[in-house]
Amino acid sequence: MDPETLRFAKTHEWVSVAGDVATVGITDFAVRLLTDIVYLSLPKVGKVYRPGQAMGEVESVKAVSDIYAPVAGEVLEVNGGLPDQLQLLSESPFERAWIVKLRMSDAGDLQQLLSRAQYLQHCGE
Repeated sequence: MDPETLRFAKTHEWVSVAGDVATVGITDFAVRLLTDIVYLSLPKVGKVYRPGQAMGEVESVKAVSDIYAPVAGEVLEVNGGLPDQLQLLSESPFERAWIVKLRMSDAGDLQQLLSRAQYLQHCGE
């Protein structure tokens, strides 16, 4: 996935959209900040989230951070193998390390997200 085509939340989640399905992961920047990731919790299929609501967490040797829903929607699928392959978060953050797929309930939520350039500027601040 080309990061330039993704949308980003200030809380370090990325979103790829195909129709009404949003694939969500955490950014390479977030992974670098966390460093040695040791645990990832995933949401349950069928759970409904609103933007900004915590839907899981990632734990490193340094900190525990929530993973927030960047858009409203129902969990269709989780990347169930990811907790056993945490290295993918750093090796393939925008392809193989997706966390969840949500059926969006309001595509307008995407308007609140940042472009890659805006996200990188946000990270530099």
